[in-house]
Amino acid sequence: MASESRQDYRSIWTDMQKVPFRQGWINAGGINTRYAEAGSPDAPVIVMLHGTAGSWEAFSGNFAEHAKHFRCLAIDMIGSGFSDKPDMDYEIPTYVKHAHDFMKAMGVKKASFIGVSLGAWVAARFAITHPDMTEKLTLLSAAGLYANEQNMARIRGGRSKAVEDPTWENVKPIFDKLLYLEKNRIDDLIAVRQAVYRQPEMKQAMAHILCLQEPDIRRRNLIAEQEWKSLRAPSLFIGAISDPDEYLETARVVSKWMPNARYVEMKDVGHWPQFENAAAFNKLNLEFLLGK
Repeated sequence: MASESRQDYRSIWTDMQKVPFRQGWINAGGINTRYAEAGSPDAPVIVMLHGTAGSWEAFSGNFAEHAKHFRCLAIDMIGSGFSDKPDMDYEIPTYVKHAHDFMKAMGVKKASFIGVSLGAWVAARFAITHPDMTEKLTLLSAAGLYANEQNMARIRGGRSKAVEDPTWENVKPIFDKLLYLEKNRIDDLIAVRQAVYRQPEMKQAMAHILCLQEPDIRRRNLIAEQEWKSLRAPSLFIGAISDPDEYLETARVVSKWMPNARYVEMKDVGHWPQFENAAAFNKLNLEFLLGK
């Protein structure tokens, strides 16, 4: 019985163990930037952008299938993961500049983007700012339309508690929102996040990351309706219907505004559909990216 209960064991490494990939750091505009890379260096590029105070491991379930067709580059955004954490607030233009500098450092002139939550917000703003460098957008738990003060307070409270005292008990609840099913809140993810939050510079960095959870700062970074409507890049929005919230509403509303957007729903997933049901997401996204 014990062996049967372990048959579906999952970790970051069961996702990655058959993927030829490398992890590295590169200077991106003065920011020593951690990234993971898989796929042919000559293939079209996908840049993967994680959510608030996250890291590239959020995409561990997506490398194997996407790397068959694309050069996949998942980064730890400025202030997050194991990238540099300069003493400054990280507003959306800061993240966009970092992504631009990373692409330049890697010799990438144009890319598609997979963005989750904050990463989706950054990817959308990147596409507005640099349309000539944007191929397609895949936006999960899309953000950048609303400033929900209750949600912002929840994020501030959970992340602040975890970074002030990064015990397992304080870090694990972050994943209660990110992942719908308890079985998907795997130890690997919690351990990586705990290691990130234990870095001595992370307390200061978290304050800078959480500036976007302050109502006035968030509002000045939002993407206006006309800006969404100006986005011409073909886009796929994934709606997590088992987790109804402002992110689901953003996907439903914005996908109707954008001229080349498609909206698809997934059930039994939370804030990270790309991780929680990687097989279903990979199929959907590759059909979109490959034009099938």
